[in-house]
Amino acid sequence: MTMKKFVLVAMVMGLLSGCSLAERLVYRIDINQGNYLVKEDVEKLRFGMNFEQVSYVLGSPMLVESHDPLTWYYVHYLKPGHDPAEQQNLIVEFDDKGLLANFSGDFTPTEAFYKPLR
Repeated sequence: MTMKKFVLVAMVMGLLSGCSLAERLVYRIDINQGNYLVKEDVEKLRFGMNFEQVSYVLGSPMLVESHDPLTWYYVHYLKPGHDPAEQQNLIVEFDDKGLLANFSGDFTPTEAFYKPLR
């Protein structure tokens, strides 16, 4: 009987070693890439800001398209350990004069966005 129990336990252990239950025990680092944006910083944006002012508030954009340099992309990607990935996007659009015209993505303009700068 002892040999049968030993073989049974060995088989069960062999089958369970490939299960995802053991995966949670393995440490995985958080992957954090891009521009980390908070709501308070995005709320500082005002209609009519120039390139330098937007860059001062939000930092350098992750992407500026070569065929459309008036559109800036801020992307933040976070993959925490075993949890699902999260991504935040902010698309900043300037007019032909280089002044902030609009932004979209995961953040929306508030009423304060349309108040002029002092």
